[in-house]
Amino acid sequence: MENEIFEIISHGGNARAFAFEAMRAAEEGKAKEAEELLEKAEEELSLAHKTQTKLIQMEVNGESLQMSLLMVHAQDHLMTALSEKSLIEHMVKLYKVIHKNNLV
Repeated sequence: MENEIFEIISHGGNARAFAFEAMRAAEEGKAKEAEELLEKAEEELSLAHKTQTKLIQMEVNGESLQMSLLMVHAQDHLMTALSEKSLIEHMVKLYKVIHKNNLV
């Protein structure tokens, strides 16, 4: 189960990194690059979610999964990445408006 936990942490971390890169690209007026980076973030989140779902299905099917601090950390990491990506998507939209209207 540790491998799955580290997959969630790793993909969640990758997603956060891509999302923040997207925000920096948007700040610089690079809207297309920002969109591509958000897509990469979404792909990473999808991989993390797939692993999370696998673990949930194991538990639903009667397998006893030991809850550990590492698992709690992985879940926290994933939820934070999801939340930050969502906020950054809105920020990218705002930066597009700002740059389109030359408000910088």
